[in-house]
Amino acid sequence: MKEKTNWLVTILIALGSLLILIPLYITISIALKNPQELAESALSLPLNFHWENFTRAIETTNFFNALKNSAIITAFTLVLTILSNSVVAYAIARNMHRKFFRYLYYYFVSALFIPFPIIMLPIVKQTSALGLNNPTGLVLLYVVYGMAMNIFIYVGYIRSIPIELEEAAIVDGTSTWGLFWKIIFPLLTPINATVGILTCLWAWNDFMLPLVILNDSADATLPLVQYVFQTEFGTDYNLAFASYLMAMAPMVIVYLFAQKWIIGGVVKGAIK
Repeated sequence: MKEKTNWLVTILIALGSLLILIPLYITISIALKNPQELAESALSLPLNFHWENFTRAIETTNFFNALKNSAIITAFTLVLTILSNSVVAYAIARNMHRKFFRYLYYYFVSALFIPFPIIMLPIVKQTSALGLNNPTGLVLLYVVYGMAMNIFIYVGYIRSIPIELEEAAIVDGTSTWGLFWKIIFPLLTPINATVGILTCLWAWNDFMLPLVILNDSADATLPLVQYVFQTEFGTDYNLAFASYLMAMAPMVIVYLFAQKWIIGGVVKGAIK
């Protein structure tokens, strides 16, 4: 049978692609211009490629220190999120017939509807009082705030795993702890990839939490150091856009290679 082209969907996809590609083109174009070329036109191609913008942006933002901070925070957040959230989700998924665990599940999911600005001030005061206004506190907050979405995804996926696998392992004398790590956790690889990628994208690109939590400028992450280009008298757009490109490049690469796991995992996690 001859397949028909859905022109409406095709046109919508083309328009959506333009909405992404045009800002990206403008960002790259401005990053490679000097201020005079930018003043003449933001949309035109650069007459000369000013690669020195990237070098100056690295020096201005102390880029590699911020890169190190972002990488450490993202890595610890990723590991702790997968290890802790998967265990909690497993306990909930296999005990949903009990009221306590069912209400606990709804409690976690309800956190999805609470805007961060509402709890921002209490969180700032608590982290400061506990001495957690540093990268350690930031990692803990990422793990906790990510639990709502992650448990929603994990529980849906775990409940699709046949319980007969666990019953067979219990008959063989496997403990509950051993059951999870030897049987269930390896089966969670697709959903772990999804949760891990989403967590990396969030922790790497987040601006608000580091802004209100981190107290020492030496601990600043990549999104925070972009502030250096904005002064009382103006913004150095050429250096700023060069810095933006370098900051977002690692996660863009990760997303391009891992997008199939993100989409597939979210769909699987939503099926109960």
